[in-house]
Amino acid sequence: MYNDAVTAYISGFEPTIRERLNALRTVFHEELPQTEESIRYRMPAFTVGEKGYLYFAAYKQHIGFYPVYGLVKLAPEIEQYKAKKAKDTLHFMHDQPLPLALVRQIIRYKSK
Repeated sequence: MYNDAVTAYISGFEPTIRERLNALRTVFHEELPQTEESIRYRMPAFTVGEKGYLYFAAYKQHIGFYPVYGLVKLAPEIEQYKAKKAKDTLHFMHDQPLPLALVRQIIRYKSK
């Protein structure tokens, strides 16, 4: 189910960033049709599994994707996106394509 607060968050960005955020949002709903959206910690949050959340947030240079701890099986794939100074965070740089297939894998893994 779509949430008006998440829609408002996304609409606050320039069109190219908005498109990227909407692509991530769509992947969540395709992979987890029952996901619930909300704003938590001032960023879009999506329920995964019984008690978990995944988040994303847009910044000037990148989109942050959180938290990504416990993804040992996906370690080689996520390595190039790991944030340098932030633990359990991926950075998807705006000048690079979004790794939507990887995001799908993360959502599936975290929802188990």
